[in-house]
Amino acid sequence: MAKVCEICGKKPVYGNNVSHANNRTRRRWEPNLQRVRIRVEGSVKRAKVCTSCLRSGKVEKA
Repeated sequence: MAKVCEICGKKPVYGNNVSHANNRTRRRWEPNLQRVRIRVEGSVKRAKVCTSCLRSGKVEKA
């Protein structure tokens, strides 16, 4: 499964590691996803949700 938040759509972003010698290598920053049980339209399902969505109250935990 993709590393994408099912609520806000947040996904990995890409950039560079930069050393002191200014060498650049590609890297990616992953979103902090948690697999939680959430309530959606009265039913309970499992979803990958980022922690910013959990903290802001966009998700009702089951």
